[in-house]
Amino acid sequence: MIQGIMEGLFDALYLSTVITLGILMVKNHRGSRQHLLFGVMAITLGAGDAFHLAPRVYALLTEGLAHHTAALGTGKLITSITMTVFYVLLYHVWRLRYQVRGRLGLTLIIYGLAAARVVLCLLPQNAWTSPAPPLSFAIWRNIPFALMGLMIILLFHTSVKEQGDHAFRHMALTIILSFAFYIPVVLFADRFPLVGILMIPKTCAYVWTVLIGYLDMRTAHKEKTIT
Repeated sequence: MIQGIMEGLFDALYLSTVITLGILMVKNHRGSRQHLLFGVMAITLGAGDAFHLAPRVYALLTEGLAHHTAALGTGKLITSITMTVFYVLLYHVWRLRYQVRGRLGLTLIIYGLAAARVVLCLLPQNAWTSPAPPLSFAIWRNIPFALMGLMIILLFHTSVKEQGDHAFRHMALTIILSFAFYIPVVLFADRFPLVGILMIPKTCAYVWTVLIGYLDMRTAHKEKTIT
């Protein structure tokens, strides 16, 4: 019960923060396609994670996780797909921010990895609603996801360095941290449940990502007001 209350409070704070920031960016983007897309990205993140977090908290506050396997598994499936969409949108934020033109091959690779991830997530071998889903498919479906994340890390790191983009200087780091905390959970959480606590700093890394976009929008608005 205590775990459910603590997780519920943390998750409520997380979801309300990213969704609120996303709505504010969508509402106040003032013609900036980059900030509009960033807002949509934040809302996608929060809405998708809610499908997993809400059933988990409910389970912890009631009969326990073992009695809600189907709901938890379905929530994980939805979250896995929306997280893939999140990174595709982040790729397009990169293109808009740094005015990238062309590079069709790069876009096809990103979309190809995203499609592979979604297809792998939808395969019945994942056994999402099973009490003991196979670790092998958890690894397989995360390979294209990790590759997509690595590419976006490199894209932001290179562009920030080349253009001296102070506002987005930590963007690559937030993505690195999110994967660094997420991968051990995928690999070891079933055998060592305590590893699951790494989802807390992973979640904080995503909040940091969203904050970078929101604060950049606020700065852009102030600069326009001054000029």
